Amino acid sequence: MTENPQCAKCTRVVCDSKASLKGPENCPTKTKQEIIQQALAEYDDPEVREFARQASIQEAECYMHLPEGLTTRYPRVEEIAQFAKKLGYKKLGIASCLGLKDEAEILAEILENRGFEVVSVCCKAGAIPKERIGITEEQKIKGPGAFEAMCNPITQAKILNEAGTEFNILVGLCVGHDSLFFKYVKAPTTVLVVKDRVFGHNPVMGLYLAHSPFYRKLLRKE
Repeated sequence: MTENPQCAKCTRVVCDSKASLKGPENCPTKTKQEIIQQALAEYDDPEVREFARQASIQEAECYMHLPEGLTTRYPRVEEIAQFAKKLGYKKLGIASCLGLKDEAEILAEILENRGFEVVSVCCKAGAIPKERIGITEEQKIKGPGAFEAMCNPITQAKILNEAGTEFNILVGLCVGHDSLFFKYVKAPTTVLVVKDRVFGHNPVMGLYLAHSPFYRKLLRKE
């Protein structure tokens, strides 16, 4: 059995070049050809192929070749609207965290101004008490005695499924709740906002600051 890929630790990145087979011994380009060929066969499905093709076109259109060099062009929210247009989608879904209601409202306005029909469902839909999934009084954010509605991503997914959304957008669902949404939703889904309570929903800052004196604790061994 070959060693598992460790692309995150690769010291000889050649997979984006013609020398791709010169990667390290555990490079999946070298060791996982059977899986790669199986995956490539999926692109023979016309719908999958077109989705992937338009995604690559969208990627390329996000850059401009200027005299001073290659530069970026569109923020992600613009990319999402453009990509949905490319695929001919008419009805879009927004699955959002209640704590990011303002952001979800702005997103809905942007998409509606582009001519999309928008269906939006927040995470607390149903107002189901957290006790329903075994949360104790001590495990509540507000503390014992407070009413707290559980985040309900399965309901979000099923409501969007029923509405027949063609493409969905996640706005700030919690870790784990987003996973459940992906598990139960039917339409393709992308992410606009990732929940990060410390870094203003910009979680990559945790990586950028991991070697700083203030957040070195992120690298602790357990």
